[in-house]
Amino acid sequence: MKEFFSRTCIIGLILLTCGCATVPYEPTSAADYPGEYLRAEYPPVVVKGTPSPILDASDWYWPYSLLGKLLLLNADVDSHEVSDETVEALVEFCRDHELGDVKIRINAYSAGDEWRRTFSNNNIAPIWRYPLGFLAWLQYTILPGRFFGGDNYNPYSNAINIYSDLKPIALHEGGHAQDFARQRNKGLYAFLYLLPFVNLYHEAAASSTALSYIQARKPAEQQRQAYRLLYPAYATYVGDNLGQYAFSSAYMPVYFGSVAIGHIAGQTCALFVPEESAR
Repeated sequence: MKEFFSRTCIIGLILLTCGCATVPYEPTSAADYPGEYLRAEYPPVVVKGTPSPILDASDWYWPYSLLGKLLLLNADVDSHEVSDETVEALVEFCRDHELGDVKIRINAYSAGDEWRRTFSNNNIAPIWRYPLGFLAWLQYTILPGRFFGGDNYNPYSNAINIYSDLKPIALHEGGHAQDFARQRNKGLYAFLYLLPFVNLYHEAAASSTALSYIQARKPAEQQRQAYRLLYPAYATYVGDNLGQYAFSSAYMPVYFGSVAIGHIAGQTCALFVPEESAR
C-alpha cells in the first residue's frame, strides 16, 4: 500500500497540485527479478525497421498519430524516424538495469518473432500467457505500430516497440520493462493493467522510474523535456479513466482538461530544474 501511494499519488495527484516530487531513483539488477533472465547482463537485442517513405509518413495522415502530436505538443510523437541517440538512451537504460532479455524494436514489425517470444516466455504463467498473450499478439499483428504508431512495452513478449523520437518516452517504456521484471506474478500484474484505474499505478511506476533515472543521470535540459512530456502523457491515462468510468457524460472535457493540467504541472516542474543539476 505504501508503494502504491508513493508512485500513484506522487505522480497522479501531481496533476492537481502541480508539485514536482518524484520517488527516489532505485537502480535494479538481475538479482531483483524473479524468473528466468538468461541474457540479463548482456546488451538487449535491437531491431530496426527498413525505412519506407509511405509508412514513415503515416504520422501525418493517421488521425490518432496527429492527435498524439497535439496532446503532447511535440511533432516527434510517432515520427517513425528514431535517432541513434534515442536508441542508445534506451539501450543504456536496459544495460544499467540488466534488462538484456528485453527485445527492442525500433519502428519495426515482426508478427512471427512476436509470436515466438510470447509463447516461449516462461516468466508469464500459461493461464495468462495463452489467452491474454494471444490477444496482445493479435492486436500487434492486425494493428501494426509500424503504421499506427503507439510506443509500448508488451510484457507477454518482453518487447519494447518504439516509434517516437523522444528519449523520455523511450525510457518510460524501459521503466515498464523494469517494473514487470520485478514482479513475482507477472501474468497477474499484466492482467490487472486492464482493470479501470489500476493502470494508473503501472503508468506511474514507469514514469517515476524514467523521471528519477533522468534526474539522477541526465543534464538539466533532458530533465525539463521529461517533465514536459511525461506529465501530460500520464494525464492522458488519468483523463481516460475519469472520462470513461467516473464522468462518462463529460468524457471529452474531462480528458482534455486532464491533459491541460498535466501540461501545466510539467511546465511548472521544468521551471524549477536548476542548471547545476546537469550531470
